[in-house]
Amino acid sequence: MDSLLRWWQHDPWTRLGMAVAVALVVSVVLRALAYAVLRHLAKRRPLAADLLGRASAPMEWLIPLLILVASLRVLPDADVLPPFVLVQHVLLIALMVALTWLALRCLGTLELAAIRKYPLDVADNLAARRMITQVRVLRRTADVLVLLLGASAILLTIPGVRQLGTSLLASAGVAGLALGIAAKPVLSNLIAGLQIAVTQPIRLDDVVIIQGEWGRIEEITGSYVVVRIWDERRMVVPLSWFMENPFQNWTRTSAQLLGTVFLWMDYGVPTQPLREELGRLCREAAEWDGRVCVLQVTDANERAVQLRALVSSTDSGRNFDLRCKVREGLITFIKAHYPEALPRLRAELEGSGQAAPARDHADSLGDGAR
Repeated sequence: MDSLLRWWQHDPWTRLGMAVAVALVVSVVLRALAYAVLRHLAKRRPLAADLLGRASAPMEWLIPLLILVASLRVLPDADVLPPFVLVQHVLLIALMVALTWLALRCLGTLELAAIRKYPLDVADNLAARRMITQVRVLRRTADVLVLLLGASAILLTIPGVRQLGTSLLASAGVAGLALGIAAKPVLSNLIAGLQIAVTQPIRLDDVVIIQGEWGRIEEITGSYVVVRIWDERRMVVPLSWFMENPFQNWTRTSAQLLGTVFLWMDYGVPTQPLREELGRLCREAAEWDGRVCVLQVTDANERAVQLRALVSSTDSGRNFDLRCKVREGLITFIKAHYPEALPRLRAELEGSGQAAPARDHADSLGDGAR
């Protein structure tokens, strides 16, 4: 018995092998218990099911590494013998990597739960877009913070890096200024992401006008925003741009929109029949939401008068289609019933004292802005 004890005390590799074997057995038992609990919760809670699916890979490494680190800590002379010190250091770094990996997977699980709870494929998805935008922006910001914290924790375990950090702190004046200037774009986008998540000047699927381009917010990442232009192009805009420049958001509080149709007509145009025709066109159009349907004379010059038809729809896409239908219907109605009301170019023949016959000019002016 005494010889066995002396052999155990003087053979560090045997102690290490025994510790590893015991740790692996304990980790297998703990892993089985953890998965049994998660499977039981997954039957009742979808969040637990998602967590079981996404966290299984890091958990395969986390539990054995945690048991190994704990078992080596309790061994005698573990902090003195060079082999044990090296193994402990490597296992500690691997444990930190596994913890960072697990934290990232858990954040992704929370994002999936929010997307499932707030679907976007509904008629009124304003609340869903608000929540999902917050979750996605905050999740990406949290990912960056978790990676920074994990990398910092790993570097602090290395003695040489700690000494380097101490030396850098001693001359932090110029180095800190240079680092601040170099990291300004990253930090500004990080702060802008937090501001967008909290104040929400933009959300996913918002309709925006940026530098004269009409599009929808397709993606919000940790550093830029992707805007899907109406003609299938993509505009990539830095996050900080939205906090420093003005832009139009057509769905900030509601997707409802008023649209205008402008027509230039002769002074002899009758407005009341056109108002009745506009009402008929709106009632027959599926894009009209029943709120606004108005025809007014909004301008006049030496040649013609300007008519403005104001119509409303539930969103900008339907409003554009409605304006096209109204513009086409009014022009067709005027050409069929009041062709003399189309814009005319009047001239007087010199010397005869008689006006020249009027010449129809069938083009009517309309706004083409979507």
